[in-house]
Amino acid sequence: MTETSIVSYAEMAVKIRAHCLRMTHRGRSGHVGSMLSMADILAVLYTGILSVDPFNPGWEDRDRFILSKGHGGAAVYAALAERGFFPREWLDTYYLDNGKLSGHISHHVPGVEFSTGSLGHGLPVAVGMAIAARHAGAGHRVICLVSDGDCNEGSTWEAVMMAAQHGLDNLTVIVDYNRVQALGKMEDVIEMEPFAGKLKDFGWAVREINGHDYAEIESNLLELPFEQGRPSWVLARTVKGKGVSWMEGTVACHYGAVSDEQLIQALKELGVEA
Repeated sequence: MTETSIVSYAEMAVKIRAHCLRMTHRGRSGHVGSMLSMADILAVLYTGILSVDPFNPGWEDRDRFILSKGHGGAAVYAALAERGFFPREWLDTYYLDNGKLSGHISHHVPGVEFSTGSLGHGLPVAVGMAIAARHAGAGHRVICLVSDGDCNEGSTWEAVMMAAQHGLDNLTVIVDYNRVQALGKMEDVIEMEPFAGKLKDFGWAVREINGHDYAEIESNLLELPFEQGRPSWVLARTVKGKGVSWMEGTVACHYGAVSDEQLIQALKELGVEA
């Protein structure tokens, strides 16, 4: 990994975080903590991993990216706008009446494959896409980003079993493992540990990484699939609200809107002008 790549990923991640803070502040909406925790992963995906074309969003051979944690959709919108899928000005309409961008991610937006909202929907769809690609003899990949909250849903585990049964090595799941959900921390809701062990028992090739380390994210995603004949699972350990000191690791940043004063301070911590 080059120093230039690290700078490029870091710059993209700051842009994503700053956009998300401004968007949720303007729309008086929540979920900003969920957006900030996956910003580094999205920065690497959209800058160095995904084979997509902003000038031809429907390109047949594109990689398919599904965000299962649809409440964090503003972060994907930010990445797509920075890549040129649609004008950055659309971000100013997020969560507003008659705006271009809905609160949960929508397939009506260029570059978005599937609308998600209720947790547990994204991975079953991704599994179906991977099976369809195999039957069609297509070479594109399917990458699905899920939350640890997604992994409380039975539909997710049905999809986990289906993917392993069919040996879908064209499918990758990344879990934004920040361990903080809407109503509490994982140990107080549903504890998943030993998480990696469970997934290996289900037949997946699993790697654990630091979800904020650009070198780790890139090097592992460049090695997909991890094993021939097995779907790949990236357990990315992240921090809820990453990048804003008073949000990090808190339950409150899941729903709470950012005040005028907090927006100024948060952007300052990111090194961005308010």
